[in-house]
Amino acid sequence: MQNKGLIRLFAVTLSLVCIYQLSFTWFAKNVEKDAVIYAESIATDGDTHELAKLERAYLDSVANAPVVDLGFTEFTYSDVQEKELNLGLDLKGGINATLEVSVKDILVGLSNQSKNPVFNDALVAASKAQKNSDKDYLDLFFEAFDEASKGDVKLGDPSIFGNKSLKDKINFKMTDEEVKPILKEEVKGSIGTAFEVLRSRIDRFGVTQPNIQRVGESGRISIELPGAKDIDRVKKLLQSTAELQFWEVYTNQETAQFFISADALLADILKPEEKETEIDSTAKADDEIDALLGEVKDSVDISISNPLRSILSIQFPRSQNDISSIIASANVKDTAKVNEYLAMSAVRNLLPTEMKYAKFAWDAKPINNSELINIYGGEIIYLYALKSNRDDVAPIEGDVISDASQVFDQLGANPEVSMTMNSKGTKLWAKMTTANVGKFVAVVLDDYVYSAPRVNDAITTGRTSISGGSMTLTEAQDLANALKSGKLPAAARIIEADVVGASLGQEAIQSGTLSFIIALILVLIWMIIYYGKAGIFSDTALALNILFIFGVLASFGAVLTLPGIAGIVLTIGMAVDANVLIYERIKEELVKGKGQKEAIYDGFAGALSSILDANVTTLLTGIILYIFGTGPVKGFATTLIIGIITSLFSAIFITRLLIEWYINKKGNTLTFNTKITKGWFQNISIDFLKKRKIAYIVSGIILLGGIGSLMTNGLNYGVDFKGGRTYTVRFDHDVNAPQVARDLKDVFGSLPEVKTYGTSNQLKITTKYKIDDSEITVDDETQHLLFDGVQKYLPDGTTYEQFKIGGEENDGKIGVMKYMKVGPTIADDIKQAAFWAIIASLVVVFLYILIRFRKWQYSFGAVIAVFHDVLIVLSIFSVFYKILPFDMEIGQSFIAAILTVVGYSLNDTVVIFDRIREFANKHTSWQFNRIVNSALSSTLGRTINTSLTTLIVLLAIFIFGGDSIKGFMFALIIGVIVGTYSSLFVASPIMYDTTMKFDKKVKK
Repeated sequence: MQNKGLIRLFAVTLSLVCIYQLSFTWFAKNVEKDAVIYAESIATDGDTHELAKLERAYLDSVANAPVVDLGFTEFTYSDVQEKELNLGLDLKGGINATLEVSVKDILVGLSNQSKNPVFNDALVAASKAQKNSDKDYLDLFFEAFDEASKGDVKLGDPSIFGNKSLKDKINFKMTDEEVKPILKEEVKGSIGTAFEVLRSRIDRFGVTQPNIQRVGESGRISIELPGAKDIDRVKKLLQSTAELQFWEVYTNQETAQFFISADALLADILKPEEKETEIDSTAKADDEIDALLGEVKDSVDISISNPLRSILSIQFPRSQNDISSIIASANVKDTAKVNEYLAMSAVRNLLPTEMKYAKFAWDAKPINNSELINIYGGEIIYLYALKSNRDDVAPIEGDVISDASQVFDQLGANPEVSMTMNSKGTKLWAKMTTANVGKFVAVVLDDYVYSAPRVNDAITTGRTSISGGSMTLTEAQDLANALKSGKLPAAARIIEADVVGASLGQEAIQSGTLSFIIALILVLIWMIIYYGKAGIFSDTALALNILFIFGVLASFGAVLTLPGIAGIVLTIGMAVDANVLIYERIKEELVKGKGQKEAIYDGFAGALSSILDANVTTLLTGIILYIFGTGPVKGFATTLIIGIITSLFSAIFITRLLIEWYINKKGNTLTFNTKITKGWFQNISIDFLKKRKIAYIVSGIILLGGIGSLMTNGLNYGVDFKGGRTYTVRFDHDVNAPQVARDLKDVFGSLPEVKTYGTSNQLKITTKYKIDDSEITVDDETQHLLFDGVQKYLPDGTTYEQFKIGGEENDGKIGVMKYMKVGPTIADDIKQAAFWAIIASLVVVFLYILIRFRKWQYSFGAVIAVFHDVLIVLSIFSVFYKILPFDMEIGQSFIAAILTVVGYSLNDTVVIFDRIREFANKHTSWQFNRIVNSALSSTLGRTINTSLTTLIVLLAIFIFGGDSIKGFMFALIIGVIVGTYSSLFVASPIMYDTTMKFDKKVKK
């Protein structure tokens, strides 16, 4: 081998670099172990969340302290964290979400909240069309506008986009075709602004290795926060528009008479059956609430004849001191009904003329008072009335804020947010506070009131604060972060989310590590049993290959996921294939009577073409998987691609260096077998082609049965293909899935899909409850309903905080372990991406084989074999998904498995085709059927050996890996078995039959 010195130098250098990169992971884990020891030593009661806070406090204290001293440089814990191997959500816990910036909201904003009926009709039509279309919302809006306007109204109309805000870009003289590209640029710019705002918020959030990226020009933004534990905080931070407003407010004195009139009117206009509904606990607890809230109770009893007062406790001032900006209070669960009543046109008509534009807004947070909660039967929240106007534009908005920071009040006890205004804001704030001395002003963020204090003196300094006795330190920090980052130009809604609890991530690490070690040991032992001393050299190269894979992952900041570990382990199985090809070739050369050195040289040279072709086809499918995949699927593709490249280097160069080093020592010989395996697969001569018709019939019967099952039984589509919410819920005892499903039907209104997931005390629950509703509160509402439905199966006294994922009291022993949400629109997009990924892989492989073998018959045989393999895997999933005890969903991970099956099947087929081509060039006098049969027979040892090795690896992961990848691994196991069969009995025979029919040059 030429350039041995250069290759040796490169291998040593790469090994040292990988060790250096991976050392940071080791250093980081050591610091984190110290944090655990510290937390356990001073914790008072061993509470999980107390320990977590103490660990975090320790890590924060050493964040900038040197923890690694290499002599010539030092690294702090923060430095080490940035360089350690990144773990994905399924191994570390956290949240992975896709947000969609509302293009509809952007258009409404650009139009200055236009009331033009044509414009608003087009928005409604576009929103409706988007549910069944893969087009961008903006294009759908243009189509809907063209249809609604019929040429009579233009986009540049002054009541739409030809307004003051866009006067420098759009005017009423412009045609729609001239306006459309301008709007596209405005929308694109707004999405870019949203991306920068979100990135700024995330950078300040405090998790390590966050990832945020735009998804093309779709308006979607992908965000990954490994290790994030407070899921509610994350969702609030991501979806808050941070639209800050300052309003004057009406007092309870000014609104009291309106509520009395509204209550009487509602009693007259509501349906009789609604009047007969049970009186809310508000009325029952009114006397106790009076004492706590300082209210004056109306003499009229709250009863079924008072629908508004039965759910809304009105604040009546008895004296000047009772006048307040708080006009009423209600149970949190009744706020939707109150909103419905107050929005009724008949009710709003009761407002005095000077109050006709009043806007009702709730407090940002319920009252934190356990005594009041017990009396009232739930959390209470305050109601305010803002002095809005016809255009609903606040006198002062958030664009005047130049800086915001979290501070503490004058007593140093309660956190608050201090804000500094620019010169414009300072003047406006001075004017507003001067006009309202002795009155109230409200600080409103995203339509929620954060504070509405009385103005004692005019504020002319341009400084103010948002405070509240119930605001926590974290909330104050997040609020300051959001204000400082700026407001989003439009609402951003989570349309896809994958949330994994930290405890489940730790379990995944343990199961993934165990399966990895077992698979590796089995492969290492098998290679020594089969090839003897040569197997030891392969094992050494394999160990270096693993080092290279993890080192490269750490060097490039790639994320290791559970499917990624599966990809590495699969790479181990496939890496053996290159060594098997080489060793089998060397054995063939030794049988011919060649000397050992010559046989080794010719063996490496002869196997090179097959190795390259087989690995390139798998590499191509890996690249396609990376392009079309997301999240864990992309993690699988990343490790597969890296693994293929490093395994090629290890097998071709490292193994050869070791073998040549050994045989160059005097007296050393290698037999490439052992006493057990000597003579295996030697001198085999099987007439495979003679049996091809039987194989066609067998495959045909299986495929017809499978297609029948696909048409009747269908497939078990996962939530990422059909949309919905999926919760993995753990209980402290075994539960009956059908019974839980019936109980949940009562709370969701429709029967959810409930099945056992892994152990009998764990369920996977899927529901489509309000999946089309984009309101932020729906996610929490759904999880609340889930808790209500399964509460009787939980230990007595279990609270919602203990149950929900990311809850402060969730210790990982019971409750929601994992949560996934996929909106219907993105579910369609995922399905389309999966379809095109499979089609693209087949096209690319067809073209590659066509280029390499110069005959379309080879490509045709390979592609038909791939279709055959994919259909059989789909058929087996269709037949058995209701029978087998593990999850067999069709989702993104399954598509990754299918594409891997495609790559593996092609790997096998290409090796055989390479040998057929070699024999055809070497034995020109042979008939073509003899060439094909001889090629199949001569590669049979390699085919079975590689397949068995890969199956051993896959079975190890299937048995010892986590529940979440059992279906994924089962698809691969079936794929390897079927792929081995098809390379022998489908691909080669079809190639033979088409060649015999269409190639007149071939010798028959």
